[in-house]
Amino acid sequence: VQLQASGGGSVQAGGSLRLSCAASGRTLSTYTVAWFRQAPGKEREFVAAIRESGGATVYADYVKGRFTISRDNAKTTVFLQMNRLKPEETAVYSCAARRGLILSALRSSNEYRSWGQGTLVTVSS
Repeated sequence: VQLQASGGGSVQAGGSLRLSCAASGRTLSTYTVAWFRQAPGKEREFVAAIRESGGATVYADYVKGRFTISRDNAKTTVFLQMNRLKPEETAVYSCAARRGLILSALRSSNEYRSWGQGTLVTVSS
């Protein structure tokens, strides 16, 4: 599946942004979709995921309570609502998708087969 990430931008600390991950021409309902981020000079890290079966969500501890991952009703787009952003969360955010991913593997970027191009989020202090 081809993915298109969008919604990045510049925001002050404490602000909010909503990222979108859209699938071209097909539904994402049968995929686990995750967001990862990579800051300059750092490794890519897991942010959040939404599973295909039942839509259960999983979050990294450092975003829990501030970020929300969700799907639209047509299940062609996955959103990441980011609230109370911090300067250290400045990064390129990318979405990824894969079918049949087991729960224990969904935090690993190596497990995903389809990736969007990434969208830059800049949080200023």
